Amino acid sequence: MSNIDPEDNESDDPRNKKGVVGARSVKDPIHDMSVAYLARSMASHLQANQPDLGITDRDIECVEIAGLCHDLGHGPWSHVWDGLFIPKAMPGSTWKHEDASVMMFDYLVNDNKITLDLRDNRFIKALIDGDPTKCSPNEKRFLFDIVANKRNGLDVDKFDYIPRDSHMIGDKMNIALMRIINSARVLDDQICYDIKDANLIYEICATRFKLHKMVYSHKAGIAAKAIEHMIIDALLLAEPIMKIAEQVNHPEKYVYLTDDIMGRIEANPDPRLAPAQAIFERIRTRDLYRMVDFKVIDFPWDAVFRESITPEKIVAAVKTLSGEEVKKASVATIVSKLRVEDVICDFSMMHYGMKEHNPLDFVKFYSKRHPDKPEKAERGVYSNLMPQFHAELLIRIYTKTAESFGVVQAGYRKCLAAIPTQLDEAKAQLILKQTMSESSSSSMATELTPPPDPPGMTTPPRGKRTLSRVSSFKDDATFSNNSFTTVAPSFVPPSPTRGGPKKRRKVDTVTGHA
Repeated sequence: MSNIDPEDNESDDPRNKKGVVGARSVKDPIHDMSVAYLARSMASHLQANQPDLGITDRDIECVEIAGLCHDLGHGPWSHVWDGLFIPKAMPGSTWKHEDASVMMFDYLVNDNKITLDLRDNRFIKALIDGDPTKCSPNEKRFLFDIVANKRNGLDVDKFDYIPRDSHMIGDKMNIALMRIINSARVLDDQICYDIKDANLIYEICATRFKLHKMVYSHKAGIAAKAIEHMIIDALLLAEPIMKIAEQVNHPEKYVYLTDDIMGRIEANPDPRLAPAQAIFERIRTRDLYRMVDFKVIDFPWDAVFRESITPEKIVAAVKTLSGEEVKKASVATIVSKLRVEDVICDFSMMHYGMKEHNPLDFVKFYSKRHPDKPEKAERGVYSNLMPQFHAELLIRIYTKTAESFGVVQAGYRKCLAAIPTQLDEAKAQLILKQTMSESSSSSMATELTPPPDPPGMTTPPRGKRTLSRVSSFKDDATFSNNSFTTVAPSFVPPSPTRGGPKKRRKVDTVTGHA
């Protein structure tokens, strides 16, 4: 199998091929080819520098093919499909896009009548899934660290898209990918790296978090997230008529399921699709769902907030609002009409690649003096400046109707304020201890030592005083409101559509009735 160079502009357009790659609208062929190229590069490097590993040309080709085909299973709008649509359209399903990649790989092989050894077939699919139990136990375990690394998340997939996305937003990373690949060495049946590159590898993980924080979830992404939820609502409304979700189990249908499903729904004359079409029309006219509030939460509070902040609880809180603002006739009408279906609670976990953990805690390194001794890089070896948790939760509350903006925010904030009164204090104190720095985690109080007096000056003696991080978890800033987004319950944002929204038949996006 020939080497695949991502910069080779003379290669055939994969969309011209027959089969899976040809029929599907490839999301990012450059990314897929780059991952294949980097996968081959790493496997070839290990083969050349550690011949005792017994890496064969067949191993290298299988790793390269896995890199090329690892994203075949992405549905329309990529992760929106498997992260938002499938869980709602197929409740209880464990389907993920890696499953579809495996399915579509089989379809590609069979549809094109490709002769492929059964053992190689299983090995490639196991590499795509990152699961060595799905192939022969004789396959080399360390090769699973290359394409879909479940051990620590460091794989050539991230080595490609993180620097690429950084470059595309004008914040290019000064990272030498081939240096990292050439640093790879297999010890204890896993890929390890030179300790000199520990900071570089940590920077890749930190940049992943930065991209999610500053780009994917940035204020400019508020509209993108709103559109994602609108797309999901439209697909769910079209699902009973078009049976979209069930196609994930039928490769001959899934192969044609691309982003153009939106246009197919819009062009369909079936009157039952009117509610879905109305949502797509809102997207095109920028009549989007509105984000009414947001908050960033420390990782240990994740489960508490997911349980306490729900559309049902927000709407229930809205119904109990009081005060002069709510007594206004216009606001009272909005409150009475608000439904659970009108509110969205979006939770986005942003992390370095291993949820709350530091990915480098799962990576082993070697040194020039000890090239055959794999070790974990402890704190102080590569950096002391790192967060307590390598993950945080971004909560965003959306309303589907602009007129309910203010009351939904008020309802959300009422739920937020109620968390401390409903939470067991012992559990909350335990969470607070976890969120404290290591220097103060053993005690809820920290002694403050006064600075020394300047020469020639004396200060009257004073006793020790303590600074308590929090006197009670009920006072913790975790439950405070975002002062930058505060509005009155009667607030209604202006329409972004120039000249006002165009007139159209109003359709209830839940019932489908005009």
